[in-house]
Amino acid sequence: MTTTNSTNATHTLLRAEGFSCASCVAKIEKQVGRLKGVENVKVHFASARIEVDHDADIVSVDDIVAAVAKTGYKATPAAF
Repeated sequence: MTTTNSTNATHTLLRAEGFSCASCVAKIEKQVGRLKGVENVKVHFASARIEVDHDADIVSVDDIVAAVAKTGYKATPAAF
């Protein structure tokens, strides 16, 4: 896990839909990882979860969901 120095570090968990292969994981991680304010992103293929550590003052959950959508997949915020 990445430690952050920002004052508004947030850990966001998303549920993803539609990916069916390991290369999908790399596409999502690359796209989300490009966002300014994202410090760490991990896609869990087996459970269809995306974990993102980010600075909420710089990048919102909606921004992250939009980045996932750019790769052709749907993601929604999840409680677990």
